[in-house]
Amino acid sequence: MRAARLMSLVLLLQGRGGMTAAELARELEVSERTVHRDVLALSEAGVPVYADRGRGGGYRLLDGYRTRLTGLDREEAEALFLSGVPAALREMGLQDVAATARLKAAAALSPALRDAPATAAQRFHLDAPGWFAGGDPPPAALAPLARAVWRDRRVAAVYKGERRVLEPYGLVLKAGVWYAAARHRSRFLIYRVHRFGEVSVLEERFDRDPGFDLATFWAGQAAEFARSLLREVVTLRLSERGRRMLRHVADPAALEDALASLRPDGTVRLAVESLEVAFSQVLRFGPEAEVLDPPKLRAMTADAAARTASLYAEHDPR
Repeated sequence: MRAARLMSLVLLLQGRGGMTAAELARELEVSERTVHRDVLALSEAGVPVYADRGRGGGYRLLDGYRTRLTGLDREEAEALFLSGVPAALREMGLQDVAATARLKAAAALSPALRDAPATAAQRFHLDAPGWFAGGDPPPAALAPLARAVWRDRRVAAVYKGERRVLEPYGLVLKAGVWYAAARHRSRFLIYRVHRFGEVSVLEERFDRDPGFDLATFWAGQAAEFARSLLREVVTLRLSERGRRMLRHVADPAALEDALASLRPDGTVRLAVESLEVAFSQVLRFGPEAEVLDPPKLRAMTADAAARTASLYAEHDPR
């Protein structure tokens, strides 16, 4: 732990030119007393750290000194590409590795470019979870799955009560929910991480399929899942305004087929998850849509329209 902190201290000084003890303490999350002890240890080890006295002083490296610690190892190089998703790094237990990688990368930049990471961080930020998501802790299975993914190791896992051996290829964070893409008996499947029970990383490695692309696989699985939810089909007659509203009302997975079915008289067939969902969508159209089929949905809509009309019938609201 201390060795990593000493290395981070050197990289901070190399990247920023000079820092006060208070600044270093904030960055390293230690006390100023610890910073002073660390600087003394570095000096005794031959690292040319010196202190500027007086106002605006602080610690600096001797001009021209360059540490050879700026080379990234494999784990740091891989974690560096996830630096824009701090919550994901933290949940997978990789925040310290990524922090060291960022320091090394910054230290390797020319002086004119050393403010680039801070400049970018102040202008762009990715907040992956959806709105109103709870602050639930990450699933217990996430950390061992992440280790197995990085190292191409098989895992012995309990998933929804069933024991199986999986080859975890990748992890996906979608709207605050973690999913694992894994091969089981030659088939690639998607698993919700919070549904895993015990997960043990095995010593045996697996050979990755060179043709597997995580982003492409996830896009296909997500589209197939969205289509699988559309179990009902309703028929509507839309006004001209209703046709323009269709793009904003229909489920995205159903939109392409709905537009293809649209006839000149405004009749359209719309796939929906259920009649209850269809009912809420029809209400969004207001008077711009008439339900033709099924009869149950037409009756539900007619009843809602009648009750709405009665609320606005002429009478004194007082």
